[in-house]
Amino acid sequence: MAQIILGKTGLKIEKNGFGALPIQRASFDETKEIVQKAYANGINFYDTARAYTDSEEKLNYAFEGFNEKYPRESVIIATKTQGENRKDIEKDIKISLDNLGTDYIDLYQIHNPSFCPTEGDGSGAYDALFDLYDEGIIRHIGFTSHKAELAKEAIESGLYETIQFPFSYLTGPKELAIVEMARANNVGFIAMKAMSGGLIGSSKAAYAYINSFDNVVPIWGVQRMSELDEFLSYMKDEPALDKELEEIIKNEREELQGDFCRGCGYCMPCPEGIEIFQCARMSLWIRRFPSAPSLTPESQEKMKKIEECTECRQCVSRCPYELDIPELLKKNYEDYKKIRLVLGDNRKNEDAQFIIEKAHDYAALFGDVDVGLDDGYRYEINKNAFNNIEAYRSI
Repeated sequence: MAQIILGKTGLKIEKNGFGALPIQRASFDETKEIVQKAYANGINFYDTARAYTDSEEKLNYAFEGFNEKYPRESVIIATKTQGENRKDIEKDIKISLDNLGTDYIDLYQIHNPSFCPTEGDGSGAYDALFDLYDEGIIRHIGFTSHKAELAKEAIESGLYETIQFPFSYLTGPKELAIVEMARANNVGFIAMKAMSGGLIGSSKAAYAYINSFDNVVPIWGVQRMSELDEFLSYMKDEPALDKELEEIIKNEREELQGDFCRGCGYCMPCPEGIEIFQCARMSLWIRRFPSAPSLTPESQEKMKKIEECTECRQCVSRCPYELDIPELLKKNYEDYKKIRLVLGDNRKNEDAQFIIEKAHDYAALFGDVDVGLDDGYRYEINKNAFNNIEAYRSI
C-alpha cells in the first residue's frame, strides 16, 4: 500500500480512495461492513456528495458516529455541493454536517458546476466556500467537473486545492493534459469514473494504469464486498502494467473508441421519462456483459420509452461529453432489439426456441472413419416454434 500527499491540501491519504456513490444501492448494514473493512485495510479517504441520496448518512452509520475505534481525525471525508450561490451552499453544508455526524469537512468540493466560481464574481459561490473555510467548517476547497475547459479554468484560477475529473485508461490526450496541469500547479487530482461507469472489463488493468500516475488518486466506486476485496488485493500486491494488461487496454480502447455514454446522469431528467444514462449505453453494456437483468420486462419497457423521444435536445445541452444523445438512443434501441431476440431466444425452453442447436454426430454419418474434424454444432430453424404462442411470450 502507498500513501500520497493530495496536492497543496497537505492531506496524507492512501493512494486509493473509496467512492461512496454506489453505496446508495446497498443497505446500511451492508455499507457498514464494507466501509469498516476498507478502513481496517488502510483506506482513509472517502468521497461522497449531498446529491448521493443517503450516501453521507451511510458513511456516518458505518463509522458509528465516529468514536475511539473510528476517530474522526483518522478519516478524510470529501463531500460536495451542487450549490452555485451562497444560499444553496450554506443550506447544503448544514445538511452534510448533520448527515455525516461531524462538525467539519476535510475537503468540500463544488459539484460539477455550470461555471467556475471565483472571488467576487457576483454568484457568491466561491465567497461562501471561502467563508466556510475561514470559519474552520471546511478544511480545503475542491472542484469537480466532467468538462475539460472548466477543469482547466479551476486549476489555473489558483483557488482550488483539488480537481476531481473523469480519468481511466480510455481517456485521451485532453485528460492527460489536465493530469499534468494539476501536477504542475500542485493541485490534487482525484480520478472519478476510473472504471468508466462500469464499462471497463478489467479492474486489474484499470488499477495498474492509474497506479502508474503518481499524482492521481482514484476513488473506486464500491457497493459489494467482492468489489472491495478485488481492489484490496491489488493494494497488497500491486499489479505491474505488463504486456498482458497493455494488450487488454489496447483491445478495450479499440472496442470503446468514439462516442459512448459514461452513465454520469447529468443529462437527466428527460421530459419524456427516458432513463437516458441507462438506455444510451444498454446495447454496449449487454454486448460486453450479457446478463438476464438486461432482458427483463422492466428493462425492455425502459428501452421502449426511447420511441417517445421528441429530440428536444435538452439532454444534449446538459451532456458534459457533448454527445448527440437522441442519435445514440436510436442506435442503442435498434441494437438492443436485435440482441434481445437472440439472447431472449437462447433463454427459452428448446421447444419455444426459433433456432435450436444440434450436435454433429460424425460417427453416425461416417462410421468409424476419421473425418479429421472436431466435434461441432449446427443450427436449425425450429418451425414448430413459430406456431407456439409461448415462443413469443418468452422473448
